[in-house]
Amino acid sequence: MKVTEEHNQRIANMIFASVYPHYIAKIEKKGRTKEELHSVIEWLTGFDDSTILKLVEDRVTFKTFFEKATINQNAKLIKGVICGYRIEDIDNPLTQKTRYLDKLVDELAKGRKMEKILRQ
Repeated sequence: MKVTEEHNQRIANMIFASVYPHYIAKIEKKGRTKEELHSVIEWLTGFDDSTILKLVEDRVTFKTFFEKATINQNAKLIKGVICGYRIEDIDNPLTQKTRYLDKLVDELAKGRKMEKILRQ
């Protein structure tokens, strides 16, 4: 699947706070915790709990969210298909980072061990 410019723009302008509750619901439904979700987000972005909650409160876009982030150097090890797109083939850096986060949330919800999710 080819990622279109419209798709990239839609992701860039999406509000992180509009997706965050869905991440929580998805992982809690599978017996995982908000703390584990925050650990995954912190590993990928460098954001601690208070920063994550502040970004939610401020209703930042994914563009702003990832502009403020310090992406983990091992994020490039996140591979696979998410939402029909092969992560390692996505050209747009912002869309790729967003899909990294989606993939980590999926792995958490599927019960994968934290050491594997965090690429340790």
